[in-house]
Amino acid sequence: MGKIAFLFAGQGSQYPGMAKDLFENISAVHDFYGVAEAIRPGTLLQMFSGTEEELKKTENTQPCLFLADLAGAIGLMENGIQPDVVAGFSLGEIVGLTVSGILERQQAFKLVCQRGRYMQKLSEDVDGSMIAVLRMDKDKLQKLCKELEVYPVNYNCPGQIVVSGESRKIESLKEKLTEQKVRFVDIPVGGPFHTPFMEKAAESIRKDFKEGKSYNLKKSSIPLYANKTAKPYSNDEEEMINTISDQVCNSVRWEETLLNMAKDGVDTFIECGPGKTLSGFVKRTVEGAKIYSINDMDSLQNVIRELKKDA
Repeated sequence: MGKIAFLFAGQGSQYPGMAKDLFENISAVHDFYGVAEAIRPGTLLQMFSGTEEELKKTENTQPCLFLADLAGAIGLMENGIQPDVVAGFSLGEIVGLTVSGILERQQAFKLVCQRGRYMQKLSEDVDGSMIAVLRMDKDKLQKLCKELEVYPVNYNCPGQIVVSGESRKIESLKEKLTEQKVRFVDIPVGGPFHTPFMEKAAESIRKDFKEGKSYNLKKSSIPLYANKTAKPYSNDEEEMINTISDQVCNSVRWEETLLNMAKDGVDTFIECGPGKTLSGFVKRTVEGAKIYSINDMDSLQNVIRELKKDA
């Protein structure tokens, strides 16, 4: 067996009740959720009993989804399954920071809460939305986006690119795509993420690291592939801070990340978090990959069985 990658889901995959049975059955998950609840009271109520609309609000989505993603990783590691490399999609990269050893869990949770608040505030200033465009030529889509003043931001897998921007301009893009018989799917998020509209959030995060001294960065013990570069994080502190901060207003180079992981010897990809979106991206990007997803106890136990069988 080759290397194992843990992948962490991003916004849009959340749903009420996510990770509840992992919380109830894994003591290490239960214990950390208690720490998180003390930092941000009401988080567990939102996760387990909140409405879809409440969970769609960025300042709620991010801390809740962080915990749901992390639960799967904790469940695996508690059973002796360790990743060789990690990566997280957008918000999922903050989970990657703690699993890779760059930030302690408590500090990573505080970071994701702040990140969510900064991005929520900017989302309230701009009515924004995102759509996934399917099977359109990349160059043609990029040209159309430039004409309509929207941004191709997430390069998910072959044949799927997410576009972000002001809602009225995204509506114009939808009309053009419909005319050209190009399929698209709305993404349930609350703002124009990974665009220049988020630059103030990036600056606020950078300021927290540099001036506020809010976080203690360490050298990674496990390579964390960055959305911004599609390569592992540098261990230089200045570069780390810039990579973490700039991520909110830069593209997610996910397809390239998966291909780079495969080149580096990864053949087993485990998605941690609600849904199976990232598993689908792996299937369409890395030929012959072994793909698993964890979002509850049944799926966790199934992955543990499969991996121990192959060991």
